[in-house]
Amino acid sequence: MARSVWDLLLNWWENIISPGSSATKLLGFAFMEKKPSHHDEILKHIYDGHDMKNIVVLRHCTVPNSLNDEQSNHIQLKQHTEREVEPEGSKMEIDLVGKTVENKQIILKGYTDGSPLETDMELKVGDGLKLEAPKGSNAIVVKNLYLSCDPYMRGRMRDFHGSYLPPFSPGSAIEGFGVSKVVDSDDPNLKRGDLVSGFTNWEEYSIIHKTKTGQLRKIEQDDGIPLSYHVGLLGMPGFTAYVGFYEVCGPKKGDYVYVSAASGAVGQLVGQLAKLHGCYVVGSAGTSKKVELLKNKLGFDEAFNYKQELDLEAALMRYFPQGIDIYFDNVGGAMLDAALANMRIHGRVAVCGMVSQTNRTDTQTFRNMFSVISKRVTIKGFLQSDFVHLYPRFLEDIKGWYKQGKIVYLEDMNDGLETAPAAFVGLFSGKNVGKQVICVASELPGKGWSLTTQEIDANGGQHRSNQQRQV
Repeated sequence: MARSVWDLLLNWWENIISPGSSATKLLGFAFMEKKPSHHDEILKHIYDGHDMKNIVVLRHCTVPNSLNDEQSNHIQLKQHTEREVEPEGSKMEIDLVGKTVENKQIILKGYTDGSPLETDMELKVGDGLKLEAPKGSNAIVVKNLYLSCDPYMRGRMRDFHGSYLPPFSPGSAIEGFGVSKVVDSDDPNLKRGDLVSGFTNWEEYSIIHKTKTGQLRKIEQDDGIPLSYHVGLLGMPGFTAYVGFYEVCGPKKGDYVYVSAASGAVGQLVGQLAKLHGCYVVGSAGTSKKVELLKNKLGFDEAFNYKQELDLEAALMRYFPQGIDIYFDNVGGAMLDAALANMRIHGRVAVCGMVSQTNRTDTQTFRNMFSVISKRVTIKGFLQSDFVHLYPRFLEDIKGWYKQGKIVYLEDMNDGLETAPAAFVGLFSGKNVGKQVICVASELPGKGWSLTTQEIDANGGQHRSNQQRQV
């Protein structure tokens, strides 16, 4: 029989946590269901002389009896809590308004045409930022919680103005998708405490001006879905996969589907959507570990490591002896050329990304373009922003499938703004497994800033390590 949370709390109480200890200052327990009569006693013990804003609430947690003492003292807890400790518009949030804070930023030092390097970016403490939205500005001030690392951002590090997004400004904070919490607002559509997703800056706090507040989406918190998924599964990558597959590829049941960069933020979802649609799906990735994830976790019918293939055309012919109906292209280059040679008549190619071409300065020749004519292949590039009218349908479908267990999502989480340059550069060498996210500060809804994950060690301390998380 599993030990109850109450038994676990008592164990910690007697052996680890005592009034006045560092652990008591950092960690609080509110246990309401099994022993409600002890509620006041618990709170008094935990908060006696300490600030209530550091509470972490445990919910529905049991520990098997098979764990030994050492394991019991080193338990990773994930919380998506139901009970609020501080009301919305908490004291911590109110106290921030109007204060001037040091604001750490990741800035682009200068334009670069080569492979991105960590040294192209710099962690800098910006000038003091006043956390107050100017009256009449329609601007908001946000605390950034999660930041998204995406391959398209590489193009914005070049001094090139012919793309769908302008280049970054050297010496300024890098811009990208994120999940943030409103600290102060002069926008009538947003209030303090609201959670939003959309473009923000790679920094601790951002002022988002009127011209961009209209691009933000207000997040309706769902306890069943991690907040960070709003830059992944429910954000730009997830929406890209959804509209790219359903609207651009035009799938039919029984289609043969190939996905490159299949373990990435977009590819992993494309493959799962194709399986739900009744297709045969093969994906490629750059490591054996990723290949195993594609087959064993994400449900692909087959997968292969493209780095181990000397002849990409022959490899695709081996996995698709009958040819390819749909190629969802995330890489371009030689892989696109090989896929064209293996397309079936009236095949469809959705060109989503060109990560293999990011740093190319030479001209590449395609040998198999005639297949586009002989097999009447449709090749179409797209942006997810072309389909914004479908976002509500996407959100309903993906949330439903996720909660029903029909899809899963791999997320690679790095902790701390300072880890962002290395995480971003790692995208281009395949270091990430799944969607790459930076946790700047995590959030318990309505309760102030906290860690998302705690590891309780034998000394009663807590920390969070970089982790690859599958939910």
